[in-house]
This record gives sequence, structure tokens and C-alpha cells, in this order.
Amino acid sequence: MIERYSDHAANERTFLAWVRTAIAVMAFGFLVEKFDLFLEIASQTLARRTLSAGGQFVGNIAGLLLIGLGAATIIVAILRFRRTAIEIDSPETLRGTGERWDIALAVLLVLLGGALFVYLSYTVISSL
Repeated sequence: MIERYSDHAANERTFLAWVRTAIAVMAFGFLVEKFDLFLEIASQTLARRTLSAGGQFVGNIAGLLLIGLGAATIIVAILRFRRTAIEIDSPETLRGTGERWDIALAVLLVLLGGALFVYLSYTVISSL
């Protein structure tokens, strides 16, 4: 039997949850980047007008940032998983590592989500 098996299993489940979240963030970034193409086609068909080049640029940058943020999340997840595995096996009592990375990634996601909301709101309002 593996010593402290339940702790290691919980660590692995947490790692896999981080990876699933990162994949979802990257998929959303891909969707955001490709959504500009959809908006351009839809605007040409419905309103006979195209999106501004600045609007497409903002969508592309936001999509790439989300993809990069997803990749950074996977890197942080790997580092946390390894560190936690080592700390579980350590015979001494260790202090908690804190949640700075978690909060920083959450704040970045909130900022990107807010920027996308403003961008898409502007796009929809300007097409009316």
C-alpha cells in the first residue's frame, strides 16, 4: 500500500482539475479568436458591413491571451502538483504555500472576461 495514498490521490485529482480548467480556457481563447471571423461573415451577410480592423485585432489579442493563460495554468498546475507531492511525503510539518498564483490567474481571467464583454457589447451595439 502506498503511504498517504488518499493525500496523493487528492493531489492528483486537484492536478487533473487544473488541467481540465486550463484546456477549457484555451478552448475558449480559440473560440474568441475564431468568433471574429464569424462576426465578420455575419455582418457582411446581414448588414453589408464589415468589422473594423481594430475590433478584429482586439478579438485576436484576447483569444491569444486566453490561450497563453491556459498554457500558464498548466505550468502552474504541474509545479503545484510536484511541490505538493514532495510535501506530502515530507516527515516534517510545513506551512501552507498560499494562494497567490490562484488569485493572480483568477484576476487575469476576470479582466479578460470583462474586456471581452465590453468588446462584444460594443460590437453588437455598433451593428444595430
